[in-house]
Amino acid sequence: MKNLIEVRRDLHKIPEIGFEEVKTQRYLLTYLTQLPQAYLQVVTWKTGIVVKIQGSNPTKCIGWRTDIDALPVFEETALDFRSEHEGFMHACGHDCHMAIALGLVTAFAKSRPAQDVVVYFQPAEEGPGGAEPMLEWLRSEQPQLVADEIYALHIAPEYPVGTVATKPGLLFANTSELFIDLKGVGGHAAFPHKTRDMTVAAANLIVQLQTIISRNVNPMDSAVITIGKMTSGTVQNVIAENARLEGTIRTLSAEAMTEVKRRIEAICAGIEAAFECSVSIDYGSMYYEVNNDERCANALLEFAREFDGAVSYECPAAMTGEDFGYFIKEIPGAMFWAGANCEYGLHHAKLAPDEALIPFNQQFVEQFIRSL
Repeated sequence: MKNLIEVRRDLHKIPEIGFEEVKTQRYLLTYLTQLPQAYLQVVTWKTGIVVKIQGSNPTKCIGWRTDIDALPVFEETALDFRSEHEGFMHACGHDCHMAIALGLVTAFAKSRPAQDVVVYFQPAEEGPGGAEPMLEWLRSEQPQLVADEIYALHIAPEYPVGTVATKPGLLFANTSELFIDLKGVGGHAAFPHKTRDMTVAAANLIVQLQTIISRNVNPMDSAVITIGKMTSGTVQNVIAENARLEGTIRTLSAEAMTEVKRRIEAICAGIEAAFECSVSIDYGSMYYEVNNDERCANALLEFAREFDGAVSYECPAAMTGEDFGYFIKEIPGAMFWAGANCEYGLHHAKLAPDEALIPFNQQFVEQFIRSL
């Protein structure tokens, strides 16, 4: 069988976005069929996979989740194994995550753990969100595959390989996509009084949205509204009939998310009245906060302190979004940052994690799960 770095490189070549991970699923299933099958149960769901390993003396079931989708990013690395799917890239490290997870299944298939272990290869983490529907399916159709506690990692380019960084409690923020469409009346640039200009309306809306954070969110809380994209108009001498804003909301509390959305809707209603237009809002994918169980997070940190080559680090919370939050909303568990030692950050077109993170974290996680 191929080693885990070769596996990661194979997966890096075939990035696919949420619920379109057809080649990825096929590759994973082909790999899994080559393993000893005596203690394995393999089940598919949409483009995802769930693998259960029967323990030798189980008293509980330990879960491990990996994400399998990629991003619509044009890769700009010079890697020999760069993406073969133009316009798509594993720019968030999910190729590394999958290689580590396959390494876990391999190790447990060859040498049974004491506890039952279930590994979730979850699609659509980047969008539209796979964790929540996968959990709903598990609970209704495959309850025997629901773990009693669950863990996951995410690569962190800013940390050196060997870093295990996490904390009890809130690790990642509540997040929501934000899409706002404005519709007015277009027309000739020489006759603005006969139009309803959506470029001007959208510009005003962007400015007003920024007041939500400074004037509506408790200053002891934290929140972010970012409008990353604005489109309007077609040519320089035609007043825009339509405009679209695309952005993201991130908050450290569910209450702040509710308040931010309430104010967005109120401001949009004001824009409708002020500019005599119509405004529609779509919140897209929403991810629940990653709130680590205290016992599970401390267990990771304590194990890392004793693991050869690991650096245990209690890190601050981040405004990162991760739909693993849906798993640990219902199941005790924890996620940690795994050092990846790269100058480029997550979602960057030149992200190239240090591949030494793969064997290190496979061994770390394997031994951690065996210790539970």
